[in-house]
Amino acid sequence: MNILDKIVLHKKVEVQAAKEIYSLADLENFESFNRETYSLKEFLLAPDRTGIIAEFKRKSPSKGIINEEVTVEEVTNAYASAGASALSVLTDHSFFMGDKADLVKARKVNTIPILRKDFMIDEYQVFEAKALGADIILLIAAILTPAEIQHLASTAKKLGLNVLLEVHNLKELERSINPNLDAIGVNNRNLADFTVSIETSYQLIEHIPDEFLKISESAISNPETIKQLRQAGFNGFLIGENFMKQKNPGLAMKDFVAALKE
Repeated sequence: MNILDKIVLHKKVEVQAAKEIYSLADLENFESFNRETYSLKEFLLAPDRTGIIAEFKRKSPSKGIINEEVTVEEVTNAYASAGASALSVLTDHSFFMGDKADLVKARKVNTIPILRKDFMIDEYQVFEAKALGADIILLIAAILTPAEIQHLASTAKKLGLNVLLEVHNLKELERSINPNLDAIGVNNRNLADFTVSIETSYQLIEHIPDEFLKISESAISNPETIKQLRQAGFNGFLIGENFMKQKNPGLAMKDFVAALKE
């Protein structure tokens, strides 16, 4: 059993426990549930933004603790000020040291789209994402069937959420595309063994239909890489570890963006 299998197995238990605390009706009464969500496309393509989806991540299964000294409010707000088009907030606690409360806190201090970064396997989590204040959900093709992707994406659209589908190879891409998606992200990190290669993005870009936003995820640590990915046709770039491993992630992003404009 690889790490991804372990995460999904644990997530099933976690979701069941959450259902016993709040029902769907309870979630619909949360303050954020009825707020109007921000458009990922609008912010990703805005000329005054960078196309960067900046991630708040304390830990990963492959790297261990990345940064536990900073707060989600200060980091995400600094990301937004530095030109982030959207924010990504980890809500998985067991493997990434994230917390659902992190998303709530980030929402209170930011006015750009927020992605709930988690392992979505149940429609309950989609309702939960809306209740927590997310604008975007992530669907990982590697852990979902095409029918599950269709169902979760459809549920998200009914709630006004943006949907980012994450793929790792052509097979996942071809079997998972459906009209309820807003963006397709190519994860340059293999979730089975956590090796990374930016070449994955270049290999898959030509196979992503133009009606979807195209996002390259992980393994991006150099502004020049973003310039090259833009030329290849990517609209967005998810970056987390490169900023979070610095003492001041917000300043790290500010410096990165300055270099990007050179």
